[in-house]
Amino acid sequence: MRWLKLEFQGQEVYGVPDGDEIQVTDLTWPEVLAGQEPRPVARIPRQGARLRNPVGRPAKIVAIGLNYRDHCQETGTPPPDHPVVFTKFPTSINDPYGEIVWSTELTQEVDFEAELAVVIGRRARNVPASQALGYVAGYTGANDVSARDLQFADGQWVRGKSLDTFCPLGPAFVTADEIPDPQALAIRCLVNGQVMQDSHTSLMIFPVAELIAFCSRAFTLEPGDVILTGTPHGVGFAREPQVFLQDGDTVAVEIERIGRLVNRCRTGA
Repeated sequence: MRWLKLEFQGQEVYGVPDGDEIQVTDLTWPEVLAGQEPRPVARIPRQGARLRNPVGRPAKIVAIGLNYRDHCQETGTPPPDHPVVFTKFPTSINDPYGEIVWSTELTQEVDFEAELAVVIGRRARNVPASQALGYVAGYTGANDVSARDLQFADGQWVRGKSLDTFCPLGPAFVTADEIPDPQALAIRCLVNGQVMQDSHTSLMIFPVAELIAFCSRAFTLEPGDVILTGTPHGVGFAREPQVFLQDGDTVAVEIERIGRLVNRCRTGA
């Protein structure tokens, strides 16, 4: 099932796309997460529907660094022996077409990172990798927007990764049955229409199942938690010359079978 979250009659609701229309339902996020069948209440034109991030406000956003070998190479970092785990605060979540906003007094090196996001469907603790995909409710797209000057100056990544609006998610929540193999998806990032990242999830060092197993050995993953699985090569700070997002830029993340995030950048807030 492919779910969209949208504004309808002053409320945030979930709907299922059907051609040029969206079949609006009365389901809540826990019901969508649990795999309940749609209960249609209305049909509206798809064009003009205002999309929201499809996963609400998860308790945890677990992020993975350095999970593509070519990204390690471009940053001059040896590939890790185990997943590099950090977090983004839930207040960083943004809509699939929301503005990415930052103050130039705080950061002047804002970067892009196209990532596959995993949404956990049931409580996971000490889960073996062989069973881990059975704990996945579905997938969505993500841009792990990063203030590199803050990230590198701090020596740890949370502040530079967690500025408000720095985690666009969407455009859809696609249930796991629609994506039986998360390691079989094309992934791209474009800035102002220029392709910056063009890769494939098969190139992850640690695939989704191993990430879930690794994390669940340390802490409980709960329904609705989100795991960002790392970004491939092509990020702005590793380019020569470096490329950082500027006021007025448009950054798009495309993930096969999930869709396209498109966010405009704005400075001064």
